Amino acid sequence: MLTLVISEQVVVETEHALARKVPRALPSFREVLRSITIMRDPLAADAEPHKMIIAHEPDVSIVVAAMQAKVDYLVTLNRRHFLDDLGVAQRSGLRIGAPMDALARVRGQIAQGSAWSQHGLCGC
Repeated sequence: MLTLVISEQVVVETEHALARKVPRALPSFREVLRSITIMRDPLAADAEPHKMIIAHEPDVSIVVAAMQAKVDYLVTLNRRHFLDDLGVAQRSGLRIGAPMDALARVRGQIAQGSAWSQHGLCGC
């Protein structure tokens, strides 16, 4: 079973982006959210010790939320802050990739007959 998890911060950022770029997509996004677990953002005190994980400080809470949720895979389109800096994955202990990478992983596990029982996190 695949469980999708998204942080509150990512929900807010996504809603703002959709409202600016494609406002008619907001109702569909909100409908999809009904089937996704929304993780509360970590407290500032919980995020503070992890500030060195990622260079872009506003993304620290996204990484910490993924760590707290013990996700199997953090999915993001944010190439500059997450994907191009391989150290983010190393320092956080998370597998991080683009949506296509995550789909390839799920397909591979299905092909092998492995159960996908971990959590995934959608990131920006």
